[in-house]
Amino acid sequence: MNSPLTAYVALNSASGVLNLYLCLYVYFRRYRYKKIAYFFMAYTVTIAIYCFASAIMLLTTTLEQIKFWTAIQYVGMPISTTLGLLFVMHYLGIHISKIKAFSLLIIPIITSIVVATNDLHHLHYKVLEIDPILGAPYVQQEIGVWYMIHGTYIFSCMLVALLLAISRWKETAKVHRMELLSLILGQFIPMLTALLYLLELTPEGMDPVPMVLWLSSSLYLWSISSSRMFTLIPIAKNVIFNSINDGVMVLDESIQLNEFNQICEKYFPQLTNKLIGMNFYKAWQELTGNSFPLELELTGNNQEVQLAIDDTKRVYQIRISPLIKVKNRKGLILIFTDVTELRELQNKLEYQANYDELTQIFNRRAFMEQCEQDFAIAEQGFTPFTVVLMDIDHFKKVNDTYGHHIGDQLLKHVVTLFENQLTEGQVFARYGGEEFALSLNGYTALEAELLGNNLRKQLERQSLDSSEGNIPVTLSMGVAEAITGTKETVDQLLNKADKALYSAKQSGRNQVHVYTLEK
Repeated sequence: MNSPLTAYVALNSASGVLNLYLCLYVYFRRYRYKKIAYFFMAYTVTIAIYCFASAIMLLTTTLEQIKFWTAIQYVGMPISTTLGLLFVMHYLGIHISKIKAFSLLIIPIITSIVVATNDLHHLHYKVLEIDPILGAPYVQQEIGVWYMIHGTYIFSCMLVALLLAISRWKETAKVHRMELLSLILGQFIPMLTALLYLLELTPEGMDPVPMVLWLSSSLYLWSISSSRMFTLIPIAKNVIFNSINDGVMVLDESIQLNEFNQICEKYFPQLTNKLIGMNFYKAWQELTGNSFPLELELTGNNQEVQLAIDDTKRVYQIRISPLIKVKNRKGLILIFTDVTELRELQNKLEYQANYDELTQIFNRRAFMEQCEQDFAIAEQGFTPFTVVLMDIDHFKKVNDTYGHHIGDQLLKHVVTLFENQLTEGQVFARYGGEEFALSLNGYTALEAELLGNNLRKQLERQSLDSSEGNIPVTLSMGVAEAITGTKETVDQLLNKADKALYSAKQSGRNQVHVYTLEK
């Protein structure tokens, strides 16, 4: 055996042994690793088959032996490239379904079958014979249609794996970039060698790819043994970091901006890598134009802030958490959750719970709640407190004569007129149907009666201008003042006002009556 051939056999065997060692190394430690270890074991064992078969083929002396070991090579080689792609994808955190993963193996499996049966159809090799000049084990070949399909496919797999690994370089922390570099080179070396082989720039009649696979395997061995390649999967960590629905900023122990995820870039369009290393307070000022609202020292603290970014108002909940110590260094994690839609929904629901849908003033529930608060304040301050109940006269007749849409207009007409006359602190609400309520903190019954008559007269002078013509509107009102020192409740006070209202209606309507014990 000549010296070059001996070297080729040695290199192929070395690649096979190293890949077999890698497979066994990971297998015996598989319980410590993630699921990625199983992809790697399948990947290395198929490469080992490819390399050992290539080494043995270099020792053959007949065409039948060459064809047999070529078929064995193609049991491992085409499948290994696809498994290499799946390994890289899993390492980068790109997961696909089992059906899609299996579909990637269809062409390699077909290739193995086509090569094994090539003498029947010559789809892979039109011609495969011993080189007439160099002799066995060197071969002279003429490629067929399937060879081109197979070659394009495996080269594409290697290229995609390489590009995926390169695409994650920028977002990978520096401490993990050597692992990523070994992955990149592990894919690049065989791909480049395969390209040179296809371009016929390598020794004639010899497949050089298995001779260089020991280099890729050495890089993988270094990554596995000297780092936490299978236990940490740092690239997948970055994918998870960037796929979190919340914005995340990482600060170092000097309160400098150290890292942020893609959601943060979405929340703050001016956030770029240029701000990394900048004091966080200064960076925040540049991003928002405001001072940071929380104390960074108070970990576990959280607060909602409203920010106007690019003329768009958003509400964020900001949480501060301590960063787990790494090499005795401390830091902070700031988590930003966009709660704008949630707060808008809460505000909408709160509004619907407190305001009448038709008139947009307080409903009965909100009136009672506010009335209770104001009444308690009045009692503590020994100030007068009065309530007024009012009812639109003959409202049912308006509905029956003109329809409910005119009745709704009438209700809005009353509310508009009253809101133009009432002042702050006078709580006005729709009490139910055509009935309204008014609470007056600091008003005596006589003052409330005067105000009620003023409102009543103005309403009487301003009839409703509708599509059915001018419709006169009048109100009847009942007034009741709280008696200090009697521990009277709001319900009791409203009951007295209701009795006074009934009295006003019984007396001919369009009147204001004040509750007295005689009534």
